[in-house]
Amino acid sequence: MWSPIILSLKIATIATVFSFALGVFFAYIINKKKMPGKNIWETILILPMILPPSVMGYLLLIAFGKRGLIGGFLLEHFGIQIVFTWMGAVIAACIVSLPLMYQNVKAALVSMDPIYEKAAQTLGSSEWKIFRTVTFPLAWPGIISGIVLAFARAIGEFGATLMIAGNIPGKTQTIPTAIYFAVESGNTQLANRLVLIMTIFSFVLILGLNTWLKRINYIGKQG
Repeated sequence: MWSPIILSLKIATIATVFSFALGVFFAYIINKKKMPGKNIWETILILPMILPPSVMGYLLLIAFGKRGLIGGFLLEHFGIQIVFTWMGAVIAACIVSLPLMYQNVKAALVSMDPIYEKAAQTLGSSEWKIFRTVTFPLAWPGIISGIVLAFARAIGEFGATLMIAGNIPGKTQTIPTAIYFAVESGNTQLANRLVLIMTIFSFVLILGLNTWLKRINYIGKQG
């Protein structure tokens, strides 16, 4: 029972790190910079949240399969296989959790008062310093929300993960896939345990986030 739990935490953690980096980067570039095709880029980023998981999994198979553009290149030049490995599960989890990360960071950046950034710019601060000392700290509550929700989405990913990584016990079997195949095989005892663990974990995660955000808002109003 513990194997899919440990693997799910590992996959979700790595996927969230990549979602965090990509989400902050794209949110800043798209919403703070002048660039052509902003709506198109934003639509592409949000699309995985709308498309059915099976569709996303199929697209990942096309891209990262042995004959895929990316998968074929990695296999031929580096001997790296993505399909039916935990790396494939990480890619699937990252792609489906990225929209949540992006949306939360975007909301934080859009709601931010630009006067602080302009003041820092007037004082001669570089663009990187303004981002590091002004933009990022002010957007921190939104970024934390994005991290928590992206992690929760990554750990619960099922459809796309099953398509690209399969369900190999000890190798690619995550909590959602373990629950599905436990129910299918009639092992309701294992399914019940995993469902209970998943439900409690998700509840505590969201409750902690909401409590923290309310505390931050309260402190902000008091200040």
